[in-house]
Amino acid sequence: MDKPLSGIKILDLTRAMAGPFCAMFLGDMGADVIKVEDPRGGDETRGAYPRLEGVATMFLSVNRNKRSITADLKNPEDAALVTELAKHADVLLENFRPGVAARLGLGYEALSVINPKLIYASCSGFGHTGPNKNLPAYDIVVQAYGGLMSVTGPKGQGPTKAGFSYGDIAAALFTATGVLAALCERLSSGRGQFVDVSMLDSQLAVSENALTRYLYEDKIPEPEGNRHPSIAPSDSFSASDGELMIVAGNDKLWRLLCAALKREDLTDDARFSGNGDRAAHHIELKAELERSLAGGTVEQWLEILGSAGVPCSPILGYEEAANHPQMKASNMLQTISQPGVGDTVMPGFPIRFSRTPCAVDRRPPLLGEHNEEVKQMLEKEYGYKSEIKA
Repeated sequence: MDKPLSGIKILDLTRAMAGPFCAMFLGDMGADVIKVEDPRGGDETRGAYPRLEGVATMFLSVNRNKRSITADLKNPEDAALVTELAKHADVLLENFRPGVAARLGLGYEALSVINPKLIYASCSGFGHTGPNKNLPAYDIVVQAYGGLMSVTGPKGQGPTKAGFSYGDIAAALFTATGVLAALCERLSSGRGQFVDVSMLDSQLAVSENALTRYLYEDKIPEPEGNRHPSIAPSDSFSASDGELMIVAGNDKLWRLLCAALKREDLTDDARFSGNGDRAAHHIELKAELERSLAGGTVEQWLEILGSAGVPCSPILGYEEAANHPQMKASNMLQTISQPGVGDTVMPGFPIRFSRTPCAVDRRPPLLGEHNEEVKQMLEKEYGYKSEIKA
């Protein structure tokens, strides 16, 4: 069955996290992704830890639905082969620092001449403009530069990184969005274009209320723990046996919450009459709510508040989240067989299409696993003969 991107050919020169996640996302939607790796070890995440039977789980997590070939881009013969692949590709992805691809003869200016329809997407730490453009970057560097660390964690605590690679993943999704938009535009123009995505720009783009509080109100955002800075109540609250999240984002939900807790008196309290009042008095508000919540367990309150239509949730670890009935019903965790490892479980594709469903069809590749397959494809489809070195 066709998928949304069936027939789209992607040449993937990326490594580490942001670029490979983007390529995987496009591969999940049906694109034919050929991942080009250095023959001296391949993608750097192949050597990362932790490992499962000697295989890096980080590599497994972002490299399914791809074929792998090895090529030394500094070797003229290998570079010529990659150039031939680019000549027939719809999309090229790279996450080198600006200028590196051009020095290898694989920059946009050179490749767009031999393939005017090529969409060339570059995802780098700081993009191709500005004083930082030539600096190296990893996820944590961008989290630090972009302000995320300054607003993460409990109030009064020092800068704290997010719990996963937020800087990488945001950039990956923006790069995928840029590629999809360029593919749409090409339908009318018949031309490719250069798509430049900065990890730092992507971080700022998703900063929503933290950045806007500074831009519009001239307030320096600070860590707020689990509390939303402008909505109240929106926080973690203690019940008799643990904590749960409760969000009453408007006056209607606030009244529903008070009724469910049998605390209608709070709706008449001037300190809590509107959202702005509740946010200003969030400390007193939390104390009042926890006084009532102490009379029941987390499970009891989730049932009561959920039935009343109040947004709430348990606070789960990944073990609990992965085994939750909702996760199982959505089939978001899928099992594949990996050579040398056996059955492995990984997240599935989160978007559901009614006519063109996506799936994990191809396990993460071994290094250079598809050298011979791609060589034969080049010879059969394009008449290009060359040795792909293992």
